Amino acid sequence: MSEDTLIWTDVGHLDDIPRLGSRVVTTPVVDIAVFRTANDRVFALHDSCPHKAGKLSQGIVHGESVTCPLHSWVIGLADGTAKEPDEGCTRVVPVRLKDGRILLAAGSA
Repeated sequence: MSEDTLIWTDVGHLDDIPRLGSRVVTTPVVDIAVFRTANDRVFALHDSCPHKAGKLSQGIVHGESVTCPLHSWVIGLADGTAKEPDEGCTRVVPVRLKDGRILLAAGSA
């Protein structure tokens, strides 16, 4: 499914998330961690580290990565992939920024 054909859901304003911070969007299926980088890029991942399911939303955002608070795995925000030497990934949720509003692709969780 193309990103142009997805249904987008407004989950808040960019300013609702501090720079280098995150917030959690709870859905009936999964919690989604929405991250804001220092240069205001926005990313969304399932809120679960691929190692031991640590809450990535509670991790430290740096560059375009987040470090899991449990065992310091570094996860790429753009692709959800663990950085070497670790292996694994968490699911990425399509996200857009439009007029300062954060939009998540509905049903992609």
